[in-house]
Amino acid sequence: MLEKPADMIATIPLKPAGLWELVGYFLRLGAFGFGGPIALAGYMQRDLIPRGWITEEEYLQGLAFAQMMPGPLAAQLAMWIGFIRHGAAGASLVGIAFILPAFLIVVAISFFYVAYQGLAVVQALFYGIGPVVIAIVAHSAVRLAKSTVGAERRMWLIFGIVALITMVSRTEIALLFVISGLIGILLYSPPASWKRRGNLIPAVLVAFTGLSATAPLLWKLGGFFVKAGAFTFGSGLAIVPFLHQGVVLNYHWLTERQFLDAVAVGIITPGPVVITATFVGYLVAGLWGAFIAAAGVFLPVYLFVLFIGRYIIRYREHPALKGFVKGATAAASGAIAGAAVILGQGSIIDVPTAAIGIVSLLLIRRWRLPEPVLILGGAVVGFVLFKG
Repeated sequence: MLEKPADMIATIPLKPAGLWELVGYFLRLGAFGFGGPIALAGYMQRDLIPRGWITEEEYLQGLAFAQMMPGPLAAQLAMWIGFIRHGAAGASLVGIAFILPAFLIVVAISFFYVAYQGLAVVQALFYGIGPVVIAIVAHSAVRLAKSTVGAERRMWLIFGIVALITMVSRTEIALLFVISGLIGILLYSPPASWKRRGNLIPAVLVAFTGLSATAPLLWKLGGFFVKAGAFTFGSGLAIVPFLHQGVVLNYHWLTERQFLDAVAVGIITPGPVVITATFVGYLVAGLWGAFIAAAGVFLPVYLFVLFIGRYIIRYREHPALKGFVKGATAAASGAIAGAAVILGQGSIIDVPTAAIGIVSLLLIRRWRLPEPVLILGGAVVGFVLFKG
């Protein structure tokens, strides 16, 4: 992703940015950064290392940490950079600056969506957007699996089993992520090796358990999104099956149609994709619901950066930790694939929507068109073809 050779980057003297310089940069990135988590991480690498604001080693450490932890990768990396430069204040202000533009944009979209969703023109736009979202979610599942599972057949088996369970049960089971992670530990760091490796129990497992236990103490909406942020491994769209299970099937806060629209809004706006939580929160409980949902989904990320990050970096090469992440990510990929099938049943309802979905998948796989462009194209096609 670097635009300059690594040896040239290494010669750049470190000139750490002031707190407000860093905040200003992430405010701009949050307002104009499109392309999803990998693209956003690439922008940080491209912009911050040549300026001397962080070193290449610090960036790579932060990226490794963000890839190993649950929650949105780009937001986690941004908070990490703020933390290593300016401590808790840096993590806090950088996180707020990075998330705020997307939050405000989604609140505005939510307002107009609630006010005008009954109009035929809005129904027509989302008639075309739905199949495009299905194509993007399906492609995300395959891409995530290829990049993290690779050629390891045992992890592909986990992927397939979780996908099948999700499709058959029509639910996404968060416990499967933990079970898959534990299977990964047994495969890559069996108990016989624990004494030789210092009998490490990764701090991340303790953190997950603690966050899950405190969630019932929060109000229902915030508690749900805290769990979503704490147990979502993989890309930004990895949150889709978890959200679908909760907001559509368990709590019945949103219909299938509204949920797909929420995912679309998260994709077309800048910043982290999990800002979808804001849209869901607004539809459930208005402006306060949007704030609570957004705060809840990013709270685990913030706590991981402040209290877990240093230990993850210290033990990131430990087979037990790497095994857990492998297993949990394979399960997340399978859950996304299963969710794509379930959501597709409600969105691909006739020949035109099926054609939109297939063409979108071809465009994103072969020509790698940006996802927001696909969404906007689907809206135009839907407007033309929709018959009410």
